[in-house]
Amino acid sequence: MKPYADDPVRALLQITADLLALVWVYLWVRAALSLREIILTLNRPGELMTGTGEGFTEHMDSAAEQARKVPLAGETLAVPFARMSETGESLTAAGDSLQESVASLALTLPLLTAAIPLLLLVATWLPARARWVRQAASVRRLRTLTPEARSRLLALRALTSVSPARLAGVHEDPAGAWHSDDRRVVDALASLELRRLGLRAP
Repeated sequence: MKPYADDPVRALLQITADLLALVWVYLWVRAALSLREIILTLNRPGELMTGTGEGFTEHMDSAAEQARKVPLAGETLAVPFARMSETGESLTAAGDSLQESVASLALTLPLLTAAIPLLLLVATWLPARARWVRQAASVRRLRTLTPEARSRLLALRALTSVSPARLAGVHEDPAGAWHSDDRRVVDALASLELRRLGLRAP
């Protein structure tokens, strides 16, 4: 696999693009992690609510137990404490619910924050980079062919990939010249294809 072009300018542009892609990934991952930390700070109120509710429930249950020990009126005296214990349980449930909501947000929002920019990178930079690497590899595989066959294949690729204006600069009928195996035109077309990719002849 050939990751970069032979042409220094083209190689520099490719390296710069790769570094920018890495910086892009790093910045968005850091942003997602920072957002997660910020969201997790919202978990503290939920923890306080849960702890307060559990403590309140424990104290009210204890008070109800003590009230039940009062002769004759024990059950009646225990009722208010039992009801207040239910209030503590509701507070605990609300705290648990808040913590679950924060945990869900701490997962979903950072994931979206990182995923959308990374998908944008995958949809733009990565296909172009992979296409160039694939094309450069296919050119390198032509080394096993004779120079004439190599030039004809490169020229054929040029006919399908180089802009019509540049093709017309080589010959008024580049496809016809290739078909008739005009060596001057074929070599010029092959050079166009190599320049397009920033490669030297294999």
